[in-house]
Amino acid sequence: MLLHGFLDTWRVWELVLPALERSHEVLAPTLAGHAGGPPIEEGVHADVLADHAERAMDDAGFETAHLAGNSLGGFVALQLAARGRARSVTALAPAGGWALGDESYRDVLRLQAAMRVVARSSAPQADAIVSTPEGRRRATELIAVNFEHIPPALLAHQLLGVAGCTAANGMIQHALAEGFELDAARIECPVRVVWGTADRLLPWPSAAARFREDWLPHADWVVLDGVGHAPQLDVPLEAAELILGFASG
Repeated sequence: MLLHGFLDTWRVWELVLPALERSHEVLAPTLAGHAGGPPIEEGVHADVLADHAERAMDDAGFETAHLAGNSLGGFVALQLAARGRARSVTALAPAGGWALGDESYRDVLRLQAAMRVVARSSAPQADAIVSTPEGRRRATELIAVNFEHIPPALLAHQLLGVAGCTAANGMIQHALAEGFELDAARIECPVRVVWGTADRLLPWPSAAARFREDWLPHADWVVLDGVGHAPQLDVPLEAAELILGFASG
């Protein structure tokens, strides 16, 4: 099961899906409140995305699964692991790992709010924006170092997804007010955490501090030199190998 990041959709996994689908049945839902995903009718709370993702597993007949998630999706994957729904977790730059007292997460949330404002105004020109190398570099500068191989249609879809995330404001306000908490003591499955040293959205190692020092110090840690926030876009073959290698262990 693949879980995408905040403001994204399931299609962020398109470049790794062929490799994963050769040996696994893959479920890649769009998270609740995101463009194309189910609406959040009960209001935003700490467990709302995990609740919806768990229902998606139930509907697909997955009692447990090997989970992979990026950014917010990585955090949700770990929440599901704490519920006993994971056989393994590969978390790519999971959100929520700032050290206690580190207020820089507020800057990240404000940046994402600003990104959505820009995306909503530029969405009608999405195809034109990604039609040039300069536009594609601008569209990917916070998530990937390598972008030339990413199809323009996928980047246009991402821009529209940012604009269409209906629950964005509620999620940002909830995170600003409540922060992030993970019941890591209940996670019993193997966990691999993957982080790029060139991550501009959740910088290594500061954004990983609580995972490393408190929640998941004994996880299998993989650091990717010169890779950005979304390895599944930046280095898709390597990302697929990291997921498959851990899920097969």
